[in-house]
Amino acid sequence: MNVKEAIDTRRAYRALGPVEITDGMIKELAAAAQLTASCFNNQPWKFIFVRSKDSLAKVKECLNKGNDWAKNASVIIAAFAKKENDCVIKEREYYLFDLGMGVSALLLRATELGLVAHPIAGFENEKVRLALGIPEGNMVLTLIIVGKKSPDMSSLTPQQAGMEAGRPPRLPLENIFSVDAYDEKLAVKPAR
Repeated sequence: MNVKEAIDTRRAYRALGPVEITDGMIKELAAAAQLTASCFNNQPWKFIFVRSKDSLAKVKECLNKGNDWAKNASVIIAAFAKKENDCVIKEREYYLFDLGMGVSALLLRATELGLVAHPIAGFENEKVRLALGIPEGNMVLTLIIVGKKSPDMSSLTPQQAGMEAGRPPRLPLENIFSVDAYDEKLAVKPAR
C-alpha cells in the first residue's frame, strides 16, 4: 500500500472487533511517528500503548459516554506532549502541531497494517493523565482507539451505526485552499 492508498483507505470506524496487537506492531506504529517532521527535530510527542486488561479498564473509565463503543478497543494509545519540549516562536506553540503530525503518521501506518485507529477527543484529560502516570504539564491531546473493523454494531448508537457505511462528507476542495491570497470561499462552513 502506498501513501495515497493509505490516505484514501483510512477511516475512523467505531464498530471494532478484537485484534492481537503485538510488540512488533507497537514498534511499527511508534516508528512511523518517530520519523515525522518536527520543529528543530525536537520530537515532542510521547505515546503510551495501553494494552493490558487492567490498564485498559483504567483508561476506559475516563471516556465520555458517547464513546462507549471505544470499550471494544484492543489497544488505546494516549498521545501527549509538553509545550516546553518543543519550539515556541513568538506566539506559535508547535508542540500540538508536531504531535498531530506524529499521530497522522501513526494512523496511516495502522491503516497499512490492516488496523482501525480512531482518534477521539471524548475523554477527561486529567483523569487519563493520572491513570497512566503521565507527568504534570503534559497535554493528552487524543486517545487513539485501535481494533479491527467489525460488522457488529451493537455497541453503537443508531447515529453512529449510520455513519459506518460511508465516509463522512468533506468540504469541497476549493473551500480548503487558495493560491497566492486568501479567498472568501475558505470561510464557508460545512453543513452538519
